[in-house]
Amino acid sequence: MKINQFPDRIIDVEGESYLYFGGTAYLGMPANTDFQQLIVKNILRWGSAYGSSRNSNIQLTAYQKGEQFLMDYIHAQATVTVSSGMLAAKLVIEELAPHTDVFFHFPNTHTALKVANSVPFFIENDLNPRLLDSTIERITILTDAVTTFQIKGVDLAPIDLIASNKEVTLVIDESHSLGVLGNNGCGIFSTIHHKNIKRKIMVASLGKAMGVTGGVIASDKYFINQIMNSPSFVSSAGMSPALIEALGEAETIYKSQHIKLKNNLKYIDSVLVKNEAFAFNPEYPVIYPEIEGINELLKARNIIVTNFKYPTDGKDLNRIIFTANHTEDDLNKIISILNQYQF
Repeated sequence: MKINQFPDRIIDVEGESYLYFGGTAYLGMPANTDFQQLIVKNILRWGSAYGSSRNSNIQLTAYQKGEQFLMDYIHAQATVTVSSGMLAAKLVIEELAPHTDVFFHFPNTHTALKVANSVPFFIENDLNPRLLDSTIERITILTDAVTTFQIKGVDLAPIDLIASNKEVTLVIDESHSLGVLGNNGCGIFSTIHHKNIKRKIMVASLGKAMGVTGGVIASDKYFINQIMNSPSFVSSAGMSPALIEALGEAETIYKSQHIKLKNNLKYIDSVLVKNEAFAFNPEYPVIYPEIEGINELLKARNIIVTNFKYPTDGKDLNRIIFTANHTEDDLNKIISILNQYQF
């Protein structure tokens, strides 16, 4: 179906209004009028885009302001932004490849972190034996913070079982946890403390909860400096300076929207009846209903959720998304359907 306005909590389709529980704007930032005003103000200052290299002789202060905010928000030594989350992941993989002997990936890792010669971290639910052998090597582990079809953060405890002769780098994609999980939505990067990990790197799309087109890489200062001097970074343009400066000025908005999201999740948890057909985590704003005909049922009640075929396995992805912008009445309408319907 085609629509001609941003899909916030209500969308119009062919002249009819529907409640919308889809997308990935968890904090409701794209439709937040205060945030929009920040963006407009900064577009008038910086223009709509800036197509030059970040390493040119002209340096825009917008990046410094936005990246300082992200560094403080994520609790990282250093951050750098790029034009998309996908590019952030690809730049990191490209930088790590010459210094990695073996890439390992957790189950259902996003396409952004796919590496052609990567091997599974687990084999039949057990640690890959290569992680336990006596070979001295540099390994890089790739994972999402919250994988698709899951509603809880990834369990990184098995990393502690890796043989001590392995030099471990962890790359974690926080596209769906940044702005949602952690204190004020800081994500889980700052909570990762495993003695086996020599270096941890976070990548994320800023186009989900954070509400702007772009991507971020967070790590130690040395690695971020490596990224900023890599040929691919030097030869590419940065994200819109208007968007990164608006992001850097929106700290209070992010905090207030995160509080609204947490309150919505707390309310849902208080009224939603537990059901084997779907799981709900009061810390995470997503339900994956394993229910035949759920889309048709909800649409008949003027509710639309996300549906598409997921690229990794061709499985239909049905996803109910709760955002900071949903009202209690909105929540009651979809919850009443889920509670009364016997699956």
